[in-house]
Amino acid sequence: MNPKKIEVMFEFLIFGIVVGVIEDLLAVKLVTGETIDCRAIWIVVVIAIPFAVIGEIFADKIDFVKLYNKIFKKK
Repeated sequence: MNPKKIEVMFEFLIFGIVVGVIEDLLAVKLVTGETIDCRAIWIVVVIAIPFAVIGEIFADKIDFVKLYNKIFKKK
């Protein structure tokens, strides 16, 4: 892997973690009505990290353009 590809991968990973944490905190607040405190943030971060890593692995390995063309384009 070249350094630029690693940099892009980590940018997407960090972005995925941040968006996942915000999304999960919003869901917790809206569904439960609980106060968002340090403990809630910690739990959400711990849960969001593995999903962001898994998402980055799949997004990096799958060529979505080829998959789309294979499914939707006539041969």
